[in-house]
This record gives sequence, structure tokens and C-alpha cells, in this order.
Amino acid sequence: MAEEQRDPYEVLGVAKDASQDEIKHAYRKLSKKYHPDLNKAPDAEAKFKEISAAYEVIGDPDKRAQYDQYGAAGPQGGFGGGGGQGFGGFDTGGQSFGGFDDIFSQFFGGGGGQQQSNPSAPRQGSDLQYQMDLKFEEAIFGKETTISYTREAMCHTCNGTGAKPGTSPVTCHKCHGAGYIQVTRQTPLGRMQSREVCDVCRGTGKEIKEKCATCHGSGHEQERHSVKVKVPAGVEDGQQMRLSGQGEAGTNSGPYGDLFIVFRVAPSDKFKRDGAEIYIEVPISFVQAALGDDLQVDTVNGKVKLKVPAGTQTNTTFRLRGQGAPRLRGNSKGDEHVTVKVITPKHLSNEQKNALKTFAVASGDEVSQTEGSLFDKIRETFTGDKKK
Repeated sequence: MAEEQRDPYEVLGVAKDASQDEIKHAYRKLSKKYHPDLNKAPDAEAKFKEISAAYEVIGDPDKRAQYDQYGAAGPQGGFGGGGGQGFGGFDTGGQSFGGFDDIFSQFFGGGGGQQQSNPSAPRQGSDLQYQMDLKFEEAIFGKETTISYTREAMCHTCNGTGAKPGTSPVTCHKCHGAGYIQVTRQTPLGRMQSREVCDVCRGTGKEIKEKCATCHGSGHEQERHSVKVKVPAGVEDGQQMRLSGQGEAGTNSGPYGDLFIVFRVAPSDKFKRDGAEIYIEVPISFVQAALGDDLQVDTVNGKVKLKVPAGTQTNTTFRLRGQGAPRLRGNSKGDEHVTVKVITPKHLSNEQKNALKTFAVASGDEVSQTEGSLFDKIRETFTGDKKK
């Protein structure tokens, strides 16, 4: 038995009479919150798919009208609902025919009884996105900086009303503040009425007799906006941070949208990073590997002593606890993983060769230059890598 589909209005958290702009804003906000690339919660992907499916239904005015009229099942036994076409009508002979709303639109130019939201209601402004480039070290330790970007702000001359200072918008004389009008047309089926967006106020319900000279009636103006940003220590490439109220201006005195800062972190020429874990490779000589040594190893926090025990093999990895990157959640740090690489010298002096020959004799190894170079013998001894 198929799982019952949730009401798309409930999924997006909007009212039945929400405007298309309000639905779009709710979808954008929720899809950013639950996007699987940004939200690692186990149920994030399922919620993201549910949000996308809900917007697929009511984000499109035609599909929304179908849903409002017939519900999730579609118009059973009538137009649409057949052949897996969903809300888009039915298909016959390779041609697609729309549902009732498409027919009404052809005759009357309007929708099929869709409810309208209050055109004078405050609406939040659009969100913005800003990409911030960080050096590897800046992402590790964080920083404070000031960024600047262009956004739509409330007009400083008219304070967002769109009207000339000293005047105010008035109720639209044509739609009387409703934002839409009833239009009567003569059709083959007789005289029919439809509802359309008012051509005088463009759906706002308000009429501006004398427009502001700065914004020309829009209530908004472009501005270069600056804001201080505190980059948290331990931020990773691709992560984002939301700054509330730093997006674009709303309408009808609605609040500003949000600013989403996406971080792009440059790679390090020394370290590799995986979350809070740091990785580094350190070259050592075969003498250090054989006899052991105390090394000064680079970490993101500075140099740290690492004890390499005698007999260490190449590609051995040591863990330096607490020497990794800070974790965004909590006060702890990750670890640094140090992998040692035993380096065999390519050029030896006669003194070094004689010393190694003495070592080989003491080890019971016979060194034959014809069967293999001294270099090969030493490499076999300390790395276990036989030349093929």
C-alpha cells in the first residue's frame, strides 16, 4: 500500500491562499536548509525530496489550480489523472491536452478560481548568496572581515512607499485594493467571468499618484552594502553561513531577506584535510628509520615533537592527538596523522658506501654490484621493496 502523500501546503509551511512569491520563498528557504550537500542529518535527503515534490505541485500555478480543485488524486474519471500524467492533463495519440484550467485560460485568460492573498501584506525580501574565498589557514583559525555587495534596499527617499515625499499611496481606484479585477468576456459558451491581476496597481492594491523621484515608484533602490563577518574557526570548503536580514528589502514594509555566505577554501601545499582531521607526509632517512629519532613535525598549530621508534618502516602513520583543525560544534580539535616516508639517497660518497658495505657484512648480506647496486640492497633492507 502506497504511503499517503502529505499536503504540499503543509510541507512548505504556507497558507492555502499564499501567493506564488510566498510559496517560492518558502521553498528556497527549506531547500537550502535540507539540501543533502549542506545538511548531513539522516533524514535530510528525504525531507529535501518531499519539499521538492510539494513545490512541483503548488509552485506551478496551473498544477496548483488542479490540486486545489481535485486534490492529490487528480480529477478521477474526467480530464487528467490518466496514464501517469499527474496534474498535467491526459495524453491521447501523442498530443497533450490540459485540464480545465487550460481550457478556461484559452477562453478567458484567467485561472480556475484560485484564491488570492492580501496584496498589501508585508512580504520578506529575497535571499542573496555571497562566495567568500579563504586561505587554508584562515579556514582553520577563522577571521573577522568586512564584505561589500550590491543589494536592493529600501528607498531612503520615500522609506519604501514608492510615493513622492509628502504623499502616500492610495487604494487603487480600479480594484479597490483587492489586487485583481473581474473581467467579463463573450465566449462560445456564453458570457463568462474571470479574475485577473489589476492592470493599474499590478496586484499591489495600491495606486501611486506621484512617484518617488529616486526609486520611480518601486520603493527599492540599489545600494552597496557592507557587513562585518566573523568566520568561525574550522569552517570547511563548501559550507555556508546565514546572516539574517542582510539580503534584499521586502515589500509592503516586509523584513529583509537573508544573506548566505558560501566558503571556498584554497588547498594547502603541505597539509591535506578531511573535516577536523589533518594529514601530512614527512620524509626521513633510513638511518633515522633504523635507529629512531625525535622529529620536529609541522602542524596547523606550529611545530610539535614526534618520536620515531627504531625500526620504523616506510609509510608508517603516527597520530598527534589534538593537533588537527577545530570542530565547528564543540570546543575540541581533530588529530594530525603523520605518515613517514623513508628516502633512499641517490648519490653516495665513497665513505658512505664503505660504511654501508660494512653494515651489509655485519648483517650477513652479500653485496654484489653485478647482481644489484648497493642502492638496491639498501632499499630492500629498509623498505622491503625489491627491484623488479
